[in-house]
Amino acid sequence: MVVLPNLISFQWDKGNLNKNLIKHGVGSSETEEVFYDKYKKIFKDRLHSGKEERLRIIGKTKKNKLLFIVFMIRNNKVRVISARDLNKKEVYLYEKKA
Repeated sequence: MVVLPNLISFQWDKGNLNKNLIKHGVGSSETEEVFYDKYKKIFKDRLHSGKEERLRIIGKTKKNKLLFIVFMIRNNKVRVISARDLNKKEVYLYEKKA
């Protein structure tokens, strides 16, 4: 299991700030909420990692929306690559841990 640093900050660039809202209906502040879910599950994305390690997280927002997020840690900041709703298989993984 992957553990994030206690102090989490986020890095959003112009190209990524509204991309997930437009494509998947998930806003940046909603995405950030998942990182504070005490039942979140974080795992490495070995298939898509290149020079920088990519990670995946599944968790709930404050409004109990379950999200799947791909991200990386760059300069001690979370840089979100994509965020979307969980599919049925991923819901099972989250509920199994919670």
